[in-house]
Amino acid sequence: MKAADSSRAGTPPSLWRDADFRRLWVGQTTSQLGAQATQVILPLVAVMSLNAGSGQLGALRAVEQAPILLLSLFAGAWVDRRRARTVMVLADGGRALALAVIPAAFLLGFLGLPVLFLVALLVGVLSVFFDVAYQASLVRLVDRDRLLQGNSALEGSRSAAQIGGPALGGTLVSVFSGPVAVVTGAFFFVLSSVSIWRIRRREPVPPPGDGRARIWRQIHEGLRFVAGNASLRAVGVASALFQFWFAALMTVYLLYLPRGLHLSGTAIGLALAAMGPGAVVGSLVAARLPERLGYGKVLVSSAVIADGVMLCVPALHGSAAVTLPVLIGVNFAFGTFGQLVNVTMMAVRQAITPVRIQGRVVATINFAGMGLTPVGSLLGGFLAGHWGLRTSLLVTAVALSLSPLFMAFSPLARLGRHLPCEQLTGLTGPLSSTRTVPEPSVTRR
Repeated sequence: MKAADSSRAGTPPSLWRDADFRRLWVGQTTSQLGAQATQVILPLVAVMSLNAGSGQLGALRAVEQAPILLLSLFAGAWVDRRRARTVMVLADGGRALALAVIPAAFLLGFLGLPVLFLVALLVGVLSVFFDVAYQASLVRLVDRDRLLQGNSALEGSRSAAQIGGPALGGTLVSVFSGPVAVVTGAFFFVLSSVSIWRIRRREPVPPPGDGRARIWRQIHEGLRFVAGNASLRAVGVASALFQFWFAALMTVYLLYLPRGLHLSGTAIGLALAAMGPGAVVGSLVAARLPERLGYGKVLVSSAVIADGVMLCVPALHGSAAVTLPVLIGVNFAFGTFGQLVNVTMMAVRQAITPVRIQGRVVATINFAGMGLTPVGSLLGGFLAGHWGLRTSLLVTAVALSLSPLFMAFSPLARLGRHLPCEQLTGLTGPLSSTRTVPEPSVTRR
């Protein structure tokens, strides 16, 4: 990856010609697909195989999400001092082993909710480290003039996995039994670990830290950078509002489809699968729409449509022949406009984040955006158990609109057709003079 690799016109050559980048992309894509599928497979195993109640389902989802709150900031500082490739290989190998416990417990006859809770916790811990590491890995693998290409490819596949992974999980549970579906999810992590392990380019060893005090200083640096930038603060708050209520909604949603609408596993898989094609359409539209209409207008309007369309779900009644086509349309629209928000928000993050603190900024946004998702999942389970599925789904769907409402009154809504290269207003010290370049993002979705 030398300057000589550039084309005659000065445009960086395609990263798809780089074998190491292809290995990273395959590994990251299969890992994200496995992670998102697992987030649906484990709850469906609990509901459909172990007959878990609403409170138990909320607790299961909260256990898997709790490491985001507890470990994100530490993981960001820790990954900045380690080889990202090693962290990713170990994390995905560990997730595959953790998931393998479920079919083993099923064969031995002791599969129950305690086993499921333990596996969910282990998977959640390892997911925190993988997600931070993969977003810190690209800048260590490719030249800076090709970061935009790499970010686009990696974040596009991640966002698509966030939309299509749950559909895959629902389909696997419907086609196979729950424990067999878990094996399939574990297989994705094995593929990821092998692909990333095959990367040949030597990754530089980050300089060693000077103990626990140094880690806390690094964490504080990431927090200070995000807190000192109005746009990043808005990203964090909008993400927190969305993720909290989306976690509550999804807990009710996964109960509502089989128990409220009496859909089969196959029908649930079909409904969720509609988000995948929607995400593809959203990605295509997002390539040019923000620069034509303005980033702020696209962010707010897309979030309003994506979140608002979920209000249709609590109104559904009747047989699967009536409800399934509507659910497919709702999920397609949610996937389309949700992906449009993802890609646009990613561009905002890329324009204002320095590379050298990428792990810490990613972890800080993760912490702010998803730290309260365990509480949201618990709330969803509580509401479903005390208010009923339909009422709880309506309440959480209405509350989901708080995120676009906040965005409409934030600095994000005022973004125009072009993003500034630096938005470091309010910062002092060495960060304020750091030149920014594109880097991976953590999006609202």
